[in-house]
Order: sequence, then structure tokens, then C-alpha cells
Amino acid sequence: MRQTLMLGAGLGIFLPALLFTYFQTASKLETEVNQRVRVPMQLYADVLSRGLAIAIWTLDNEVKTGLTDAVMRNPDVISVTVRDEFQKILIYKKSGLPVQGTPLIEKRPIAREGLAIGYLELEFTTARIEADIFQDFVKQAMALLAQLAISFALIWLLFDWRMMRPLRALQAEASRLARGELEQPLQWRHADELGALAQGLDHMRTDLSNLIAERDQKNDALTQELLVRRRTEAALGVSQAKFLAIFDGSPVAISVSQMGGAFTILDVNNAWERLFGRSREAILGSSGENNGMWVNQDARDEVLQALDQHGVVSRYRAWMQPGDGRPSILCEISVQVVSMPESAMLILAYEDVTDSHQQALNILGLNETLERRVGERTQELSEALSQLTTAQSELVRKEKMSALGSLVAGVAHELNTPVGNSLTVASTLQEHVKAFASDVEKGITRSRLNAFLTDVSEGSDILMHSLHRAAELVASFKQVAVDQTSVNRRVFQLDAAVAEILLTLGPSIRKAHHAVHSSVPAGITMDGYPGPLAQILTNLIGNAPLHAFDGRENGVVTLNVRRLNDTHVELTVSDNGGGIPKANLARVFDPFFTTKFGQGGSGLGLNIVYNLVTDMMGGHLRVDSPPGQGACFTITLPLVAPAAAPEVPSPTLLSGALSR
Repeated sequence: MRQTLMLGAGLGIFLPALLFTYFQTASKLETEVNQRVRVPMQLYADVLSRGLAIAIWTLDNEVKTGLTDAVMRNPDVISVTVRDEFQKILIYKKSGLPVQGTPLIEKRPIAREGLAIGYLELEFTTARIEADIFQDFVKQAMALLAQLAISFALIWLLFDWRMMRPLRALQAEASRLARGELEQPLQWRHADELGALAQGLDHMRTDLSNLIAERDQKNDALTQELLVRRRTEAALGVSQAKFLAIFDGSPVAISVSQMGGAFTILDVNNAWERLFGRSREAILGSSGENNGMWVNQDARDEVLQALDQHGVVSRYRAWMQPGDGRPSILCEISVQVVSMPESAMLILAYEDVTDSHQQALNILGLNETLERRVGERTQELSEALSQLTTAQSELVRKEKMSALGSLVAGVAHELNTPVGNSLTVASTLQEHVKAFASDVEKGITRSRLNAFLTDVSEGSDILMHSLHRAAELVASFKQVAVDQTSVNRRVFQLDAAVAEILLTLGPSIRKAHHAVHSSVPAGITMDGYPGPLAQILTNLIGNAPLHAFDGRENGVVTLNVRRLNDTHVELTVSDNGGGIPKANLARVFDPFFTTKFGQGGSGLGLNIVYNLVTDMMGGHLRVDSPPGQGACFTITLPLVAPAAAPEVPSPTLLSGALSR
């Protein structure tokens, strides 16, 4: 014991000193490696990379060899490798000494005027430094061992005098206490740790005396507790009797079964006997597998499976068979597991729901009859809706044909003037050419030639102007027709699209002695559907002659466009007509609502406009009509239409004939 403690004390002194010396040596090694190897290695790499750059560029092999040989004279250098820009080795020199220690590698590019023309790799070793540091470490370790030997001898003598002799005396006192001699207290002269231990043993002697006295007192108390427990068991018997009385008097049919195995029935109450017509004596000891209570054993298996998964079953419905010859009854069964000290038991509660089940069946029968009647009525409504849809399609088709006729008539009227002018000028030029040919045969003067050239030039100017006008009209009509007969998405300029739309509407507006004023800023680019936009403006502007200017002349429709922000634009179509009655404002966008049935109105125009603006264009539409100030339709559209537009809700090529 003494030798072990002394050895432990010595190791406790030597090991920390040895560890401290080790970490100090490791730190010194790192410092020496940085100063004596890494710094010179980086310096060599800098010098060599600059010197070799010139030697490689000038192909001076003597300089390259001299530089590398100078570096190899350092005993810490293992190897020097020089490669060209294609990683081909130009110089490779390696020390002949065996490689020891930790290798360190420094790589540098060899650059000439900012371009890499080669690569340098230096490999150094730390073997010399590690050997020097290891010798220092061995010397310090030997000095520590000498100190440990001297300290061990001194501690040995002190330990025997201050520890071992007092411990042997303390051991004798402890043996006396172990024999039960607790009357005499322990005597101790030294006030040190061993003295504190002796005092602790003396306190333990006192505590043992007290514990023995307490043990005797507790034995007396235990005797009294046994008497109380007997009285408690008697009271528990009374409580059990009361519980049995409550169990038998419960109006709910209850059975108690053993948990596990065959789930044997342990007890049933009087309500259970009345519900199933079976006596307690006949049912006790049986199980649901063999007593014939379950009409369907699969239902019992489902109850047990649910109990195993969830630990409780609530209001499970199953058909049960009474034992007195009555028909089967439908019961709602609830199961609860009760843990007892000896084993677990199942408490099953049964409620007869046969009457309520029959009532539910009657209600289901009434529901089926009602569903059949609803289905018949739905079929009738579907047929009526189909007929209405057919009528709507026919009405839209007629309106489309009417719109097509109006558009063709407008195109023909607008083209008549430039085409007629071109025909007149062409016939006049033809007569001038014939006359000029006759003059040429007779002999032509210079003045006659100049007059002919003047007439031809003027006629050509008139002819070109008329034909350009006709070409512009045809191009505009073609673009509008293409847009209105398709829903292709494209990027377009809003001012150009509006101008083309107004050009196609011009003949019909002027024919009715009305005017359209527009203000569209240039530079507004939209990514969307110009065809539906044309339908929207055509319907709104075309509504004015039929509704706003009914019985009036010189009406004005104003179209204004302004950019709200980076993502939206606002279009307003207003007129100075009679306006919309306040009672009709909330209904103008409803399908088939019109004040002109039989007079050119179908009730579909504004409904189509509303669907195009909100569904396809992803915008908003509202109408305002202050009394006596006409009507104003405000359209807010995004500059970029929604990604996926729905199908057009109405046939294309609709004009103002489709009106509110």
C-alpha cells in the first residue's frame, strides 16, 4: 500500500513535468522549423522563381544549373524540380542522402511579364532540427528523473512518519468499533486530515448508538402499523361490498372478462342478464368464442384487434344473440382495460340500439327516394340548360354573321375612294399616252414632251398616294382580322393596335354621323392578346351608336390610355350620350341583359367584354354613369397578360352589334 502511494505520488510529479517539457519542446520545434526551414524555403523559392524566369526565357541552361546547384548546397534541401508551362520537367535534382524527418514542399509559378512560363517545386526536410530538439528533450527528461529519485526518497521518510503510523493506530480503533464497543470515545492528538478522520469515526460511533435506539422505536411503530392495516383491510371489504351493489344496480349492461387468453367472462351485472336473457351462473367461465353471443365472430375479432391497437374501443356496433329465443339485437359496445395488481381485466358496456338503427334505415330509405327525385329534376334542368345553350350559340352565330357583314361593308366603303381615284388616274394616263403616241408619229416638240412628262408625274403621284392609302387600309384590316380570329399571344405596341382597331371602325362611326377621339401615349409595350383587346374596344365603341346616341347625331366617343405604373395600364372608353340608368348599372355585365331586344341588341356584348377583361387579359372592368354625363368604362390591364389564358368565352370577330 505504502509503495503504491509513493509510486503514485512520484508519477504525479514526474508526468506533468514531462508533459510540460513535451509541449514546450513541440512549440520550440514548430518555431525552429518556421525560422530555419520554412522562411529560407520561401526565400529560395522567391529567388529561384525570379532567376529561373530569365534563364528559361533566354534558354540559358548554365544559369538554371547554377541556381539549382546553389540551392542544393543547403543540407535541408531534398529536391528541386523545374517544369515548363506544359508540366514537362526541365531540371530535377535530388539530395543523395536518405530522406528523414517531415518533408515540406513549396510551389511557385515562374512568370515572365505576367505569363506563367514554368513552375518551381522545392522540397525541404526538418530532420536536422528534429534531431537537435530530440536531444534537448532527452536531456531535460534525464534531469527530471534525477529530481524524481531524490524527491521520492525524501517523501518516503515523511510519508511513513506522518501517514502510515497514524493510520495503523486508526485501524486499531476502527476494529474496536466493529466489535460493537461503542461506549469509549476515540482519542487523537493531531489536528490534521487523519485527526478529522478520527473525529468522523467518533461521530459514526455516536450515530450508530442513536440508530440502534431508533431501530427499537421503529419496531414498536411497525407493530402499531400492522394493527392499522388490519383495520384498513376490514374497511376495504366493506367498500368492495358497496362496489358490488353499485355494479349490480347499474342500468348499463356490463361484463368483466379476463385480459388475454380466451377472454373468459368473470362477472356480469343484473342489467346484462336482463338485456341478453342469460343467467350469471350460465355465462360465467365462458368466452365469446363458445357462448353463442356474437352473431358474427369477425366482429369480435375486429373489436379485439382495435383494442390491441388503441387500448380502448368506443361505441362499436355489432349484432348480438340473446339467450331466451328473442331475435338478434344491435348493440353499441365500449371496451376499457383496467389494470389490477394481480392481472388486467376488460370492462365491456353494452347498449341496445336496435330501434335507433331501424329508424336510421327508414331515414336512409327516405333519402334515397329524395335523391332519386333530385336526380330526375336535375335531368330536367340539364335538358333545359342544353336547350338554352343551343339557343345562345345560335344567337351568337347570328350576331357574328351580322358583325362580319358590317366589317366587310366598312372595308368596301373605305377602299372605294382610293381604288376609284386610282382607276380614274390610270384611265387618264392611258388617254395621255395614246395622244402622246399620235404626236410622236407626227413629230413632237419639246414643249409637248415637257407637258406630257408633267401630266405623267402628277398622275403617278396621285396614283401612288391612292394605292398607298388602299395598301394601308388592307394591312390594317388584315392585322385586325388576324387578331380577332385568333387568340395568339404576341408582343405589340398599344398605340399601333388601337390605331388599327379605330381604322376598321371608322366607316361605321362616320356613317352614323359620330366621331371617335383617342389619346394613346406612344411607347407602351404589351405582352398579351391583341385579338381579345380588339373585341373589347370594338364592342365598347360599337355600343355607343346603338345605345348612348340612340336618336342623336354628332356624338363623341373618347378613348384615353394612361400608364398606371411599371406593370399596369388603364383604358377608359366614355361617351357624351344619354348614360345608363342607375337601376341597370349592376346588371349591364349579366348575360342576355339588354334594353334593345328585337332592335339590334342581344344582351351578350358586355358580358363577353367582362369575361375577356377578367379571365383572359387578367384585368379589371368597371362602369360609371353619372346622371346626364354619359357612360364611362374603365379597364385596368396588366402589361404582361397571365401565363395561361383560358379559352375565349365567345366566338371571335364580334362587333358592336353584340351589345348590352
